[in-house]
Amino acid sequence: MDERVDRVKAETPSLSLPPRRGRRRWLWLLLIAAAVGVAVWYYTHQAPKPATQTASQAASQPAASRGAATPPQPVGAATVDTGDIRVVLNELGTVTPLATVTITSQISGQLMGVGFQEGQLVNKGDFLEQIDDRPFQVQLEKDQGQLAHDQGQLDQAQADLKRFQTLGRQDSIAQQQVEDQRFLVQQFQGTVKVDQGAIDNDKLNIAYCHIIAPVTGRVGLRLVDPGNYVQAFSTTGLVMLTELDPISVIFTVTEDNLPDVMRQLHAGAALPVDAYDRANTNKLATGKVAAVDSQINTTTGTVNIRALFPNPNDALFPNQFVNARLLVDTLHNVTRVPVAAVQQGAPGAFVYVINANQTVSVKTVKLGVTDGKLQQVISGLSAGDRVVTDGTDRLRDGAKVTVPAKPTAQGTGAANAAGTGPAAGTADGAKAGAAAGTGNGQAADTPAAASPGAGQHHGQQGQQNQPGQQNQPGQQGQQGQQSQ
Repeated sequence: MDERVDRVKAETPSLSLPPRRGRRRWLWLLLIAAAVGVAVWYYTHQAPKPATQTASQAASQPAASRGAATPPQPVGAATVDTGDIRVVLNELGTVTPLATVTITSQISGQLMGVGFQEGQLVNKGDFLEQIDDRPFQVQLEKDQGQLAHDQGQLDQAQADLKRFQTLGRQDSIAQQQVEDQRFLVQQFQGTVKVDQGAIDNDKLNIAYCHIIAPVTGRVGLRLVDPGNYVQAFSTTGLVMLTELDPISVIFTVTEDNLPDVMRQLHAGAALPVDAYDRANTNKLATGKVAAVDSQINTTTGTVNIRALFPNPNDALFPNQFVNARLLVDTLHNVTRVPVAAVQQGAPGAFVYVINANQTVSVKTVKLGVTDGKLQQVISGLSAGDRVVTDGTDRLRDGAKVTVPAKPTAQGTGAANAAGTGPAAGTADGAKAGAAAGTGNGQAADTPAAASPGAGQHHGQQGQQNQPGQQNQPGQQGQQGQQSQ
């Protein structure tokens, strides 16, 4: 009995400890749950109150104050007009010389001298290079001697033929001998002609030793130095000669545009072509179409066109990449709109038209050709319509807009009277409003005068400024709000 009591007493502290820890855990859980409940109740019951209060305050405000929350959008505008539109094809081209000659030697021999400087402009017939002609001079003398020898034999045979013909008529010799002598004369005549041909060949080789320019142009870098032995008809060549003036540009035109080009050429029109640099910004030269290729490239669906350009100042260089602008036709008295005003969307091409009440309307348009910054309008617009050219990213149909006027030399802008309040005077915005009731507060040549809501700030300032208070330029809006 005593042992059981002692065992119960010994186990009692260990059995009472876990309930204490459990009560503490439940206490923390209840505190966390209470905090979560308070937070949920606050956000579901207290958070909407400021929004409701703001909505009621907004409803109690006058309509002018609500309009200030969505001010008119400042935009750039342009007027649709009528005029000329050029039909221009912008194509890629390559400057191609009319003649590119690889100067090679037609005979083998040692290169004795060079008669040009690298990069020099030479004329047709100018001396370029000299090949050693001494072997051909020797051969010429030898062939001339052989010609003299054979010419003597021919003369002797012709003299014998005359005697044989006389004796033959007298029946002193047989006719067979006369015929043999006639054939011998013909043989010597052939030999003399062969000798004369050899002499002419020697003279031609000597002429080949003196190399001249076949065309007028610019020589390139020397490929063979003097003293080297050159081979006849070597593929390397001695130097390159390129004709530069006039020069041509070869560009491609699609087969869809080819009928318009051919119609103008058949009518006798000289189609002008302007060559621009790689960046398509600087105009290099102006020429005209000279020839059209005989067939269309089936792989690309294009045809090559060659245009000739005068090139006295070397503005165009061989193998230079250029942008060719071919003027095919000029359309007169067509409706034109700036390219910046045209937008693309689900309905296709459209523009924002500014109405008389300073709102915009979306109008779909049908467009034609583009000429620089202008584009032809086939339908959808009329001359005199005002369209938005800048600030279209945040516009929608029916939105209000404002077109800031360009500042003049006196510094007055489009919103010259927008900042006058009910008790405003006539003080200029650039000066201080020192007199009582003067609250013009405008500076038309500052950005604030052209920004949305500028007139409202200026009106508040004209009502609330105290007499003698001076406005500082650039602080009109802040003073109108802080003087309340």
